[in-house]
Amino acid sequence: VQLQASGGGLVQAGGSLRLSCAASGRAASNYRMGWFRQAPGKEREFVSAISWNGGSTYYADSVKGRFTISRDNAKNTLYLQMNNLKPEDAGVYYCAAEKYASGTNFPARAVWDYWGQGTLVTVSS
Repeated sequence: VQLQASGGGLVQAGGSLRLSCAASGRAASNYRMGWFRQAPGKEREFVSAISWNGGSTYYADSVKGRFTISRDNAKNTLYLQMNNLKPEDAGVYYCAAEKYASGTNFPARAVWDYWGQGTLVTVSS
């Protein structure tokens, strides 16, 4: 499975962006998928995840109520709608796919099997 993230850019605080992640291979539609982000000088951190059928979603506390994860398995595409962006949301956003859902351990980077190349989000204050 190969993942290609896109949609990053420069936005003012309070603005919105929608990230996309295109997955190659039909198998990805069976995988849990998620988003992580990494700010300069910081560890890559969990942002959000979604079950294979979209029935369950998970969010980091810092983005709850502002970000929405979704997927379209017919298009093999994952999305992250980001509203009310804050300067602390800036960083490189990575999409990821997990072949075998690891219960509640999804915030851990090690459980994810495939990673996209990242897309940069910049938020000006």
